[in-house]
Amino acid sequence: MLNNVISNLFNQQSDANSLIDETKEHIKQVYLSDNRPWVVGYSGGKDSTVVVQLVFEALKDLSSEQLHKKVYVISSDTLVETPLIIDSINTTLRLIQEEALKHDLPIETHKVKPVSEKSFWSNIIGKGYPSPNQQFRWCTDRLKIEPANAFIMDKVSRFGEVVMVLGVRENESQSRDQVLKSHTVEGKTLMRHSSLPNAYVYAPIRKFSVDDVWAYLLNYSSPWGGDNHELNKLYQDSSSGECPLVVDKNIKESAGSCGNSRFGCWVCTVVNEDKALNGFIISGAEWLKPLLAFRNWLAEIRDERDKRMKYRMGGQIYFNKVKTELYNNEVCIVIPKKSSRAKQYLPLEDFTIIEKEELKGYIEENNIDLSSPLDPKILVRLDEEGSFGQLGLGPFTMETRKDILHKLLVLQKELRNPDGENVELISEEELRAIRRYWLENGDWEDILPLIHREVMGYDLDWEYDDRPLFDGEQITDLETLCQKYSVDFKALKKLINLEKNYVGYKVRRGLMQDIEKVLKQDYLHL
Repeated sequence: MLNNVISNLFNQQSDANSLIDETKEHIKQVYLSDNRPWVVGYSGGKDSTVVVQLVFEALKDLSSEQLHKKVYVISSDTLVETPLIIDSINTTLRLIQEEALKHDLPIETHKVKPVSEKSFWSNIIGKGYPSPNQQFRWCTDRLKIEPANAFIMDKVSRFGEVVMVLGVRENESQSRDQVLKSHTVEGKTLMRHSSLPNAYVYAPIRKFSVDDVWAYLLNYSSPWGGDNHELNKLYQDSSSGECPLVVDKNIKESAGSCGNSRFGCWVCTVVNEDKALNGFIISGAEWLKPLLAFRNWLAEIRDERDKRMKYRMGGQIYFNKVKTELYNNEVCIVIPKKSSRAKQYLPLEDFTIIEKEELKGYIEENNIDLSSPLDPKILVRLDEEGSFGQLGLGPFTMETRKDILHKLLVLQKELRNPDGENVELISEEELRAIRRYWLENGDWEDILPLIHREVMGYDLDWEYDDRPLFDGEQITDLETLCQKYSVDFKALKKLINLEKNYVGYKVRRGLMQDIEKVLKQDYLHL
């Protein structure tokens, strides 16, 4: 019986070796088949590590004459990666590059990241985007797909065509399998990229199982000196899965949320519970607790009505239909359970019920600012059957954005990693972008530098051109005049900022369209 066990183990090892050898040979064949450069996606996870390691080993087997085209290894840095993970990715990219240079391999490592104007904090704090959830998962496009695609298209413009080499596998999920099959051309190794012209996808470990992946990583040493056993331990510590490098909007949903993954953003609010951060903390990284507390707070305030404006970013008014139920012998409107928010019953008598056509007059008569934290507690009658609508929510209010920034800076100032060093949670470039957004949105008091000085104790070298247009007295005078002549002060500030932005241009193309957008905002024409 012992001989049978030994024989089975030997056969399994032999099969595993055969799979690896076949895969490496296939990688060499595909590499040598044309002159299209490769862009290898590396997330730091198990699948992408297998792909980079196999490509590295395959290239080492080739002669210098055969190494005829570039291989770019790219990793996505969303700027809100879990600190432990981004440190690991940075180290790995450096080791890969150093080892590639030693062996004269045509490998270049790069990190792709969102521009500061489109970063997570620029969208949340600068523009007021509500934190992402399953229904409004705006983060993947802006933080991962767009930066990666920009890199790929830069190579397309330079070389004509490129091949993306990704660690996607079959049997990961039903939706992923459907996407893989839909882009596969029978008899062809490369798949069509669904959205990027002249870009193709090669999946060398497509047929690997999870066991195949770990068997390879734990039995074959990393060619650049990485510790795959430590990678395995990190997966166990975080109690979570994988966050792939996403380069295709069509597979964004099948890629799933990264909030439950070892490589997710530390501030991910798409999931109810951040298992990754919890896993690291349980495993001993207690210094991450403040990050988890901040993330939980950001998730909690997302749907609080006093934290959000009552119209969308473009000024559109909309209504959420609400149900009424008898609760504790009282007619109440029902706010359904959402994420961590419990189901709520609010007495109907606490609300003012008005007809749709009466809304503008009611708001003007009661001097209601729909961009303020105040919830006017209005219900609009939607139809003759007695159904009601509640004003829908838009961006975070300016007060909330200032509060988020203040708390984030305090967290950044106080957070220390085990080496005693500060961790950068928001960059200077992002702060400057947020300041520009605030000034354009009418923050003429220029409050951001004051918040920064109050928390951090020093000033940054702020841009001269970004100074506020008016001082405090002038702002008060303008606001008084707006009230006197029933002019919306927020709209006036946007119009003045538009004019400032177009100053100096001989051809001011687009100015009239921008002015039209401001003047056509729904809340001005209720």
